Amino acid sequence: MVASPDNAPPDNDVLWARSLHYSHSGSPGLIGVSLGVRAGEILAVTGARGSGKTTLLRCLSGQLVPEQGEVWFNSVPVHTMGALTRERLRRDRFGWIGPAPQLLPELRVWENAALPLLIAGAPHRAAKHAACEWLDRLDIGGFARKRPGALNQAESQRVALARALVNQPAVIFADEPTAPLHRTERALLLRTLTTAARSHDITVLLATHDEETAAVADRRVALLDGRPAGTAAAAAPQTPEDQAACSLSA
Repeated sequence: MVASPDNAPPDNDVLWARSLHYSHSGSPGLIGVSLGVRAGEILAVTGARGSGKTTLLRCLSGQLVPEQGEVWFNSVPVHTMGALTRERLRRDRFGWIGPAPQLLPELRVWENAALPLLIAGAPHRAAKHAACEWLDRLDIGGFARKRPGALNQAESQRVALARALVNQPAVIFADEPTAPLHRTERALLLRTLTTAARSHDITVLLATHDEETAAVADRRVALLDGRPAGTAAAAAPQTPEDQAACSLSA
């Protein structure tokens, strides 16, 4: 389905979604979520655990296909792409970092960081150089030749960030990336992510329930029970106490 000219995504939105619906085994995950994200913007998607943040990021990144609604990247419809095309889009244009690093234990640290480039067929030397540059920026260049088992959790998460940045993606999806980190490590990770986004004009969608993490964003969108927070409150059924209060105020 292609949007009509009257409903086409704005030209300055690198990501644009309209009326997304998705359910997990019959349980609503997203209910009518719409948003637009400008190129180079850092957008925080906030809300408690279970509010739909991860589901939204996975729909926007093409990992999930919404049951209803549209997702556009640079005015190209992601929701109509086949699985292979979406996989290629994620590999070439998107970066992803989640709460768990998910490093491959059989690969060295630099190989884990360079993985998107190696999969895309980049020359070995160029991929290693790019990966080691990001590892150095994250103060873990000394671990480049080690296996992930030699790293602690915070160091592993920095490798995951290097992997998300290595191919200079147009968009990084960061799903609770600071959740496993202490405050000092959290600050380092966020500083590197935001500095890279500003200097390389990378758009960042940052899902978090942490107020300090959300504070680095240019703008916020809050979710509640799979809906934008304002509409979720309006759609919530009234309790008998609410109905009684309304009757008294009428």
